Amino acid sequence: MHFLKRFVLTLSLAIAAPGLAKAQFTGPTATGAQMTVQAAQSARISSYVTLEGNIVSHLRSDYYLFRDASGEIQVEIPQRTFGGQEVSPDTPIRIVGEVDRRIGGQRYIWVKSLQVL
Repeated sequence: MHFLKRFVLTLSLAIAAPGLAKAQFTGPTATGAQMTVQAAQSARISSYVTLEGNIVSHLRSDYYLFRDASGEIQVEIPQRTFGGQEVSPDTPIRIVGEVDRRIGGQRYIWVKSLQVL
């Protein structure tokens, strides 16, 4: 009986430990500099940027057209990044993502997080 209690306690701690460690972190997270779409289009490849604006259309698969007051840029947003949030062209959002470039040289943002404002 003693072995079974110890086994259950050890198993419970092993399952809970990763979630507890993540929940307890209160330090800074990797975010990019707040900038406009126009500035993001000339930002260094692989740099992180934070943009505020709207998704104005769905292009294909995980690709959308994002717009702010300075212009438009394609963004790649995996379904899981939406986190169940409903977003329409009228919904103001903040995205944090990595600047990337297609083979033809066109820049886009690979979105890592999306927040409805």
